[in-house]
Amino acid sequence: MDDGTFKDAMELVGKVVDVLGVATIVLGIAIATGLLLARSHRTDDPLRRYRQGVGRAILLGLEFLVAADIIRTVAVEPSFTNAGILALVVLIRTFLSFTLELELTGRWPWQARPPQASS
Repeated sequence: MDDGTFKDAMELVGKVVDVLGVATIVLGIAIATGLLLARSHRTDDPLRRYRQGVGRAILLGLEFLVAADIIRTVAVEPSFTNAGILALVVLIRTFLSFTLELELTGRWPWQARPPQASS
């Protein structure tokens, strides 16, 4: 496999992972919306559950999108400029992930989970 073919293959892999990330977010929102419409009368706080479902979909989709950026930066165009851009993108997405985690669970990702009450 020559260098051009490898770069083309890695670009394709990056695009596929990008599509997976976007599809994950869209599908997750659709599922959360479907659950909201189907079960809104069965839960104490349906809007909170909906927000959690959408937040989880966004978090998982962001993981795919970061992976795609890493693949393209490392395998396709490794340069200091691209690495710097990747670092900024990862920093922004990490901040988004942390704030979404705080919104969903009420704690930062590095904080220990509160002990569960035994039943």
